Amino acid sequence: MKLVLFLNMGGATNLKDCELFLKNMFNDPYILGIKNDFLRSFVAFCITKARVGAMRENYKQIGSSSPLNFITASLCEKLNSRQESFKFDFINLYVPPFAKEILEKYTLKSEDELILFPLYPHHSQTTTTTSLEALHNEIKKQKIEAKIKEVNFFYKDENYNAMIIKHILKANEIFLPERKKSLIFSAHSLPISVIKRGDLYEKHIREHFELLKKQLSDKFDTILLSYQSKLGPVKWLGPSTEEILKGLKNEALIYPLSFCIDCSETIFELELEYRKIATKNYHLIACPNDSLEFQNFILSHLDN
Repeated sequence: MKLVLFLNMGGATNLKDCELFLKNMFNDPYILGIKNDFLRSFVAFCITKARVGAMRENYKQIGSSSPLNFITASLCEKLNSRQESFKFDFINLYVPPFAKEILEKYTLKSEDELILFPLYPHHSQTTTTTSLEALHNEIKKQKIEAKIKEVNFFYKDENYNAMIIKHILKANEIFLPERKKSLIFSAHSLPISVIKRGDLYEKHIREHFELLKKQLSDKFDTILLSYQSKLGPVKWLGPSTEEILKGLKNEALIYPLSFCIDCSETIFELELEYRKIATKNYHLIACPNDSLEFQNFILSHLDN
């Protein structure tokens, strides 16, 4: 058996799980960099209690559930139905399904392969590293002897970028095709302090942006990179997507650069919340999700 496990933070599928998500996220030392476990737990408790009400109100506006689990499950089902070389499943870091329950579903032998596939195009300690570490810990607990492989970041992959460009150009043909528009690549932000500790995320995002910009520069009036989802008073990567939208001079397309699957950051923050401040209309392009192009990329990437 070749079992491929997609890894992601996960999204709450109900209002109750909003608290679980926040609790687990802020207890993650890669997210809240407090070395003392007790102190980190206390701070995480305080942040969770302060934020859970607002998070639930936001979730109510998108049907009280993140689409991330549903879409990822659909992606796995589609991949499983079209081939027999690999078996696909998925694991979340902060909400179910967790590593323990998914790994217990399968009887893996020493001759089997377990392929860990973080659904993050760019590497960050706050996403890829912590997800892989949690899974390796559970693999060790369950004494799984299968061969372990890891899929690395893939933002330079030609097939992946061809898919992104195809989706952008298709959206450009549909949304106000007669007008010259701006294109905004919106990436999830990170605190500057994380980058200063050697995190590769900003470097990968900027390199990815330049690769795509080079191939799309003749199609748009302006192509911009911005960052979204800042939390708290510390300095984060910028410019913020909010600032860009407040100063829009013409209509725009927005592509969520750091996401593979739509989540609350895309369907609530980008689709709903930011429209209240944008000076011009814009069209949000969906993440790769369970599209045929994304399926093809995954299979080709695993075959390489």
